[in-house]
Amino acid sequence: MRFSFLALFFLAALSFGTSTFAQGLGGPSSVQADLTPGDGLTDPQYRSDFPKNIAPSWFAWKDQLGEQRFKFNIDYLSIGQSSTSNMGEGHASGGIARLYGSWQATELGSLTFKIEDRHTYGVVAPQFLGLNGGALSITGTAFNGNGTMLTNLFWTQRAADGSWTLQVGQIDVTDFTDIYGLVSPYTSFQNLSFNTNPTINAPNQGLGIAGGAKLGSNFYVIGAVADANADPTDPDLDVFSDGDLYKSIEIGYTSGFDRIYFDNIHLTLWHGDAATDGSRAEDYGASFSAAWFIDNKWMPFLRAGASKGTEALYERSVSAGVGYYGRNTDLGGLGLNWAEAKGIPGSQTTAELFYRFSISPGLQITPSLQYIHNPLNNPGQSSITIAGVRARIVF
Repeated sequence: MRFSFLALFFLAALSFGTSTFAQGLGGPSSVQADLTPGDGLTDPQYRSDFPKNIAPSWFAWKDQLGEQRFKFNIDYLSIGQSSTSNMGEGHASGGIARLYGSWQATELGSLTFKIEDRHTYGVVAPQFLGLNGGALSITGTAFNGNGTMLTNLFWTQRAADGSWTLQVGQIDVTDFTDIYGLVSPYTSFQNLSFNTNPTINAPNQGLGIAGGAKLGSNFYVIGAVADANADPTDPDLDVFSDGDLYKSIEIGYTSGFDRIYFDNIHLTLWHGDAATDGSRAEDYGASFSAAWFIDNKWMPFLRAGASKGTEALYERSVSAGVGYYGRNTDLGGLGLNWAEAKGIPGSQTTAELFYRFSISPGLQITPSLQYIHNPLNNPGQSSITIAGVRARIVF
C-alpha cells in the first residue's frame, strides 16, 4: 500500500512538466557533474594538460567509448587535515578511490554507476576530526573509512520533450536534495555546514526512486523516496517490503534550466520514518536555499534549515557565504555557519575558507582553513582551527 501511494505521487508530480529536465537530477556532486570538467562553465583556462599528456592512448580510448555513449572516469581524492584542538587526535588523513560512469543505452534512458573505496591513512578519518576534537562538526565530508561501497547504480528515464526525469535504483539523495553550486565535498567546501544541509537527516546511499519535473518556464519540483536504513557497503532490495523510508520534496525557482544549480532558490521538506527496530526515532524538517551566479564569477548564497533534531547533526542552522570562480576553472569559497544542536546548550559558529587550484581537467589541489568558535562538545576550548589540503586526480 505504501509503495502504491508513492508511485501515484510521482506520476502526479511528473505530469506537470512542460519543458526540459534533459540533464537529469544530478547536481555538482553527482556522476553527471564529475564526468563534465570545468564545473559546467565555458572557455576553461587550465594551467596544464596533466595527466592526459602522459597517457594519451588511455584518454583517446575513453573518448572513443564516449562517442559510443559510454563515459567513465577513475579518480582518486586525498585529504590531510591538522587540528588545534586540545582533545583527541591532532591529525587526520584519508582517501577515496572511485570508478563511475554512465551508459546512454537509449535516446531517453541511461544507466549510471559509481563504486567507491573510502579509507583512512591513520587513526581518525578526516570526516570525524572535528568530532574527535570536541566540535560538533563534520570537517571532511565523505572522507571516512567505510571501505568499498556501491553508491550509484540507477536507471534514468527522461520524457521525449525533456519535461521530466525519473531515476530508479541505488541512488544518493544528496546528489539532488537541497543543493546549490558549491555543494560538492569533492570540489568545493569540505565542512558539512556548506554541503548538504546539516539539519537534514539524509540516508546513506541505497535503493530509492526520485523524480523531477518542470512547472512552467522557471519553477520545478523534485521528489525522492529512499531506504532510510540503507548501507551501501551491503546493498539489498528489501526496502519497500521491510524497510523504513526517507521522503523529500523540493519546490524551486531558477533563471533557466541550463543554470538550475547556478541560479537557484528552493524550499525542501523531508521526513524520515522511525526505525522499526527502535534504533532511530521519527525525524522531519525543512530547509531553504538561495544562490545566484553573478557575472559568471560570484556566487553568494544563503541557506537555512530546521529539524525535529533527533538524528540530524543540527536542529537549526544558517549558512551564508560566497563562491568565486577564477580563470573559469579555479574556485574559491568563504562560508559562515551558525548552528544549534538538540540537547546541547549554546550555539556553535563555523567558518571555512578554501581555494581550489584547477591545474588541469584531471588535477585539482584545494587548501582550506576551518575555524570553529565555541565547539559544543569541548567547553574547555573557545575555538578550534583546522587546516587541510585536498587533492584530486582524474584518469
